Amino acid sequence: MNKILVVDDDSHIRKLIRVYLENSQFSVVEACDGKEALELLSHEPIDLAIVDVMMPYIDGIELTADIRSFLNIPILMVTAKGESQDKVKGFSAGTDDYLVKPFDPVELILRVKALLKRYHVSTESRITIGSTTIDLEKHLIQCHDLSVYLKKKECELLYMLANSPGKIFTRTQLIEKIWGFDYEGDERTVDVHIKRLREQLIPFKDITITTVRGLGYRLEEA
Repeated sequence: MNKILVVDDDSHIRKLIRVYLENSQFSVVEACDGKEALELLSHEPIDLAIVDVMMPYIDGIELTADIRSFLNIPILMVTAKGESQDKVKGFSAGTDDYLVKPFDPVELILRVKALLKRYHVSTESRITIGSTTIDLEKHLIQCHDLSVYLKKKECELLYMLANSPGKIFTRTQLIEKIWGFDYEGDERTVDVHIKRLREQLIPFKDITITTVRGLGYRLEEA
């Protein structure tokens, strides 16, 4: 389930957006201003941020620039203003898309899904490669009559790799996404989980996890 951060100083707007997103099977966390948003982003893995422009302390433009300085996630800016100058500032700061209040909830969801797709973040809980299906919710790998249940972190790790076959993920990227920014353990945790995954994947001939020396890991299709 993709986790969306909603940043707005209006609690009613946050609640409204939360309802729309949760009805579309997204997980939602809220922040009432830019400071709280940055604190959340420093220790919690987030797939997309919805940011209001007019906020106290740190406005949406500044927050977007701050997020861009250390994270590569899609950002959707929401504001009551429709002037082109605000749009220019928003895009210059690094926002990916722009939505003006009042907005159609259907359009909000479509834009969120489009941004996640653009960043190659799956909005589904299942990925199929060849004859093998990875089910994130059930922590399950299936191929024909063969089914293997994984531990939660193992399945999340496999799902992340399978979401972008052929893409190399560093240990740091995997740690931040699966264990969170505040994880204080050793990066070798990733190696241990990869070793267990490879053992579990032996019967599944469609997918292989390859070590890219000096860089990290990638999932390859057979």
